[in-house]
Amino acid sequence: MTEVTLIGMGASAATLTQEGYEALRAARRVAGARRLLDALPPAVTADRVPAVRCADVLAALQGAEGPVAALYSGDTGFYSGADGLVELLRRQGIPFRVLPGLSSVQLLAARLGRPWQDWRLVSAHGVPCDPVQAVCGGRPVLFLTGTGEGSSRALCARLAAAGLASLPVTVGENLACPGEKITQGTAGQLAETAFGPLAVLLAESAPRAPRRAPGWPDKAFARADGIPMTKQAVRAQILAGLAVTPGDTAWDVGAGTGSVSIELAFANGGAPVYAVECLPEACALIRDNCRRHGAWNVRVVEGTAPEALEQLPAPDLVFVGGSRGRLAPILDRALAANPAVRLCISAIALETLAAATAALTSRGLQAHVTQIAAAHAPGTGRLHLLRGENPVFLITAGK
Repeated sequence: MTEVTLIGMGASAATLTQEGYEALRAARRVAGARRLLDALPPAVTADRVPAVRCADVLAALQGAEGPVAALYSGDTGFYSGADGLVELLRRQGIPFRVLPGLSSVQLLAARLGRPWQDWRLVSAHGVPCDPVQAVCGGRPVLFLTGTGEGSSRALCARLAAAGLASLPVTVGENLACPGEKITQGTAGQLAETAFGPLAVLLAESAPRAPRRAPGWPDKAFARADGIPMTKQAVRAQILAGLAVTPGDTAWDVGAGTGSVSIELAFANGGAPVYAVECLPEACALIRDNCRRHGAWNVRVVEGTAPEALEQLPAPDLVFVGGSRGRLAPILDRALAANPAVRLCISAIALETLAAATAALTSRGLQAHVTQIAAAHAPGTGRLHLLRGENPVFLITAGK
C-alpha cells in the first residue's frame, strides 16, 4: 500500500486546512465516517468508503491505486480515532503522515475570545467521566460530550447535585457548522436545557479552599455539641497511614463533623469521598463544612454501616472512625469490595484496639498500631502549660 494520509477535517469542510484539502484532492480513495464523506466538496474523489473502526478504515483503503486518505472530525490529536489507525499502520509497516485539523477546543476558545492553554481536556464521549472530580483540579475543564450520562445536560446535573449549581458553564453546539450556538449560564440552569449531540461543555474551576499539607487546624471546621471530631494531629497521621494518592476513592465510616472526609477530599485530587454517618444532625454539619471549604467531591451517605456501604463504589482506602460495635461486618464489606483496600481504624478504648487488631488478623491482614498522644501549650499569661488530648490508637492494614 502507498502512503496513508490521516486528515483532521475540523468541524466541517469549511474548516479544512489548505494542506488537508490538497491531500484530499490528490487521494484516489477516502475512508471515514459517512457524515464527513458527505460533506466533502466535489473536487474530492467520488471513491469514498464509509468506515469508522480502525481495521475497517484500513481494509477500505487497501487495494486502491495511488494515494489514499483517512478522514477524521476535529483534530487528529484530540480524542481521535486517528491514534488507533496510526498504531495499526506502524505494526504493519505501512507509511503514513498525519495532517491535524481545528479541534472543538480551539473553536470554542476562539468564539469566547479566550486562550485555552490552561484548560483541562476531558472526554465524556462513551467513557466514564466524573465532572465533579474534574472541576476540583483548579483549572477550567473542557468536556468533549456525548449522549446519555455523557451529555452536557447530564454533566451539568451532576455538578448541580454536588452543590455546584452556581458554577459558570458554557456549551458550544455545532461549532463552525450550520446552527452554531453558544449558551452560557450556570450548571443548575443548563441542567434543565437539552443540547444537540455535537456539543462541548466548558466548566469553570470549582471554588475551593487553598491546598495545604494534611492536618488542618481544628478551628477550620464547624462544630456541634455531641458530634465528635478527629483532631488535627490525628488527622495528619490518618492521611499518612492511608497513603492517599490522587484518584483514590475513599470511605469515611462514622464521619462525625466530616473533618477527615474533607482532608481526604483535598488529598485525593477530587476523587469521590463517601462520608458515611448515621446521625442526621452530623450529616447536616458535614454538608456545612464541605460548603465552607469547597469539598464538592464529598458525598454524604446518611445511614448505618455496613448496610449504608452496600451500594457504594469500591474504595481504594477506608477510614473507620466509628463503627457502633459493627467493625467486623464493616471490614468484610470493604474487603469484599476491594481485597487490596487500605484500611485505618481509630480507637480510644483499649477494648476497641484489641477488637480491631483481632478483626484484621483474623482476615489475614497485618495490623500496624500507632499511638498518638498530642499536647498543646496555648500560651495564656506568662506561662505555657501543656494541655494533653486523649491518646488515640490508629490501626492500619492493607495487602
